[in-house]
Amino acid sequence: MPKALREYNWRQWLRLQPLTHAVKTARYRKIDRRFLSLPAKAGDIAGIHDAARGRDVLLTIAFGDAQCLDLQARLARRLVRHDLHIVADNSISEAAADENRQICAARGVPYVRLPANPWTVKNPSRSHGAALNWMWRNILKPAAPAAFGFLDQDLFPTQPCDPFAPLQDVAFYGDLRRAGARWYLWAGYCFFRFDAVSRKPLDFGLDWFAGLDTGGANWEVLYRDVDPNALPQRPITEFAALPGVDLRQAYCEWRGSWLHEVGLDGDLSLKAKKREAVLRLLEPTLQALPGSARQ
Repeated sequence: MPKALREYNWRQWLRLQPLTHAVKTARYRKIDRRFLSLPAKAGDIAGIHDAARGRDVLLTIAFGDAQCLDLQARLARRLVRHDLHIVADNSISEAAADENRQICAARGVPYVRLPANPWTVKNPSRSHGAALNWMWRNILKPAAPAAFGFLDQDLFPTQPCDPFAPLQDVAFYGDLRRAGARWYLWAGYCFFRFDAVSRKPLDFGLDWFAGLDTGGANWEVLYRDVDPNALPQRPITEFAALPGVDLRQAYCEWRGSWLHEVGLDGDLSLKAKKREAVLRLLEPTLQALPGSARQ
């Protein structure tokens, strides 16, 4: 939903921004509608519908990093209370998708290969939002789970937890992000009670003209009339994964007891070293998992 006309100042009106924003938004929505209508490239869609119905469902959008996906699947299986964990593969290459498919088969995680995403090369945030919307329209809404939550693929639990428990008291919650007077839930950790949101025209995409990243397009239909201070929150701590390296070059986060690698942020030339540092941080948790010697 673009900004209201009254939110544009006179300089923006002189540059015809309300008109250009409206035209671009209409074009983006047309592209998104076509993508949402495409069938999955792979996956037992009917079987996933049956498995998800009435259950608490985790959903991860995978993107070309099988090691990352494997780590999360192992940790979530042992530490996160849930009924079903679904992976939706948004990878560009079929080789990467095949690696992810093998990980899911080995870990017993239902797998969906998404159709070719029109935004993946052009805009990662739009690509992520389109992938979430495809899963909402084609998997979650038809399946009618009890509740569902979205996870970034590079977000790793390190302690036992039940992310669905707060939904006993609220319709949705997650990590807050703010954009001026607006706010929304970060698409990498957000949970929803199905009966509270199923009849709303949800849009997990972005609304960049209003300053809202992935997930922010739900501002009008979900968030604007809710006090964000009434939602449960957890501490978020930034840190550099590599000693002696500037925070922004090796950026990571602790989100409560979850470790967020933030794989697309920082100096990409340090990506391999940053992954090694993340693995060292996760090693005690991985070793403590039941049956870790067989993992």
